[in-house]
Amino acid sequence: MAVIFHPSPEDLFTLTGEMPSARKTRYGTWNVQTKVLARSKGSTRVVSDRPQEHSDSTIPVAEFERIARLQDDYIRSREMIVVDGTIGNDPAFATRARLVVERGWANIAAMQQILYFGSQEAGPDWDPELTVIDTPGLPAPGYPNDRLIAVDLRSGVTRVLHSDYFGESKKGGLRMWNRLVYDQGGLAMHAGLKSVPVGNRRRTVLIVGLSGTGKTTTTFTRQNGSSPLQDDFIGLMPGGRVYATENGCFAKTYGLSAENEPAIHKAVTSRHAYLENVSQNDKGELDFLDESYTQNGRSVIRMADIDGAGDMASIGKPEILLILNRNETIIPGVARLSLPQAAAYFMLGETKGTAAGGAEEAGKFLRVPGTNPFFPLLHAQQGNRFLDLLKTCPMEVYLMNTGRVGGSDTEKRSRKVKIHHSSAIVKGIAEGTIRWTRDPDFGYEVASSVPGIDDADGGILRPKELYASQGRAGEYASAIRTVVRERIEYLRKWPLLRPEILAAVS
Repeated sequence: MAVIFHPSPEDLFTLTGEMPSARKTRYGTWNVQTKVLARSKGSTRVVSDRPQEHSDSTIPVAEFERIARLQDDYIRSREMIVVDGTIGNDPAFATRARLVVERGWANIAAMQQILYFGSQEAGPDWDPELTVIDTPGLPAPGYPNDRLIAVDLRSGVTRVLHSDYFGESKKGGLRMWNRLVYDQGGLAMHAGLKSVPVGNRRRTVLIVGLSGTGKTTTTFTRQNGSSPLQDDFIGLMPGGRVYATENGCFAKTYGLSAENEPAIHKAVTSRHAYLENVSQNDKGELDFLDESYTQNGRSVIRMADIDGAGDMASIGKPEILLILNRNETIIPGVARLSLPQAAAYFMLGETKGTAAGGAEEAGKFLRVPGTNPFFPLLHAQQGNRFLDLLKTCPMEVYLMNTGRVGGSDTEKRSRKVKIHHSSAIVKGIAEGTIRWTRDPDFGYEVASSVPGIDDADGGILRPKELYASQGRAGEYASAIRTVVRERIEYLRKWPLLRPEILAAVS
């Protein structure tokens, strides 16, 4: 096996340019077209001889050892790239990590090098705690699409076979990091983090949400000159200590515009970005609205290229937590939750799936506990730990719908929750200027008014009033009965979940 050990960013740029699937954009960056367009959930397995300790699919230890031999034999005749760095940059909780990937997919190494902290400081004696070994060219016969992502939490090694989608190797490290954080009393959360100035202080805001719910957009959209701090994953520890994971962002690009998301657009079109599956013409011009190949176009961008990005070292304990979903019916633009309700809605993880989860999820209504499809243990452990952490670090918790109210986009009477609506809601939450009233059907509080949102008939803020104003009160009442029943049935799937969490939606 030949190894390109700790290549420079310039070397990886050159190696990526040698890939047949790489095209140069008008900004001088590389845009790679992959064969695999999204995460392969159906091909992901946690290594365990005790499947009852995991909510997701597992494979026995003996089978993993067979796969490991298969992959090790394969890479002996291949040229591999090794990139090292840390997940997180706090000296108290920086996790040494490593990616080993085939040279023919150098873009994966280049993108991961951007996201690791300290990748240029890793020395020859680097001893990784977590390792991802990625062989896109090696099929795994017998698994869906001949593809396998095998996660061995015991050794801290994930083996990726037959996927050239960068998100697979990226999440390989973070999935194992989930277990590490849990074992130390915290919870890894699929979340963005921002700091919002209010008067003479700054309020730290956590934003959790499944990919496609607007987590990145909400994190980087600015209110009062807010500073984005982290996207994708954070670690929340007892007492409110928060740890970062990545030195950049793996941003969705579909629908991206300089008008609506200026910070992300500027970073994606900078000379340091790497793109994946973004439509472009022969002149290298990008089309963020073309979904003919996939709607899951992506870009890895540096935090250094994000205007206004803040410093994690300067933040205080999180004061506000936003749970995002992308709904289409009776969920308001914002609701204020009690702590048990917060744990319940965190566990429900309701949203409409996007292309990020593959064709089997796109456009479908989903429930993903913790909005975190990468938690490798029992999902009930997420909800219980989340409630425990809230008790050690009380936060204001809000449910935010980033989709529509009153029906899908084919229902002319429905209302779309636009980016400027969500931004006004975040600003109002941070400043404490929203007026609240109790919703008699769900028990949470809904907004009677939000500065910056003109919503005379209820609209996105009070769905019950919207439905009533349209003569659809019966439809609303029927939807409530269905939603409550389905939520109770869903939460009962996790028998170890605390009764007070289930009671919050009963």
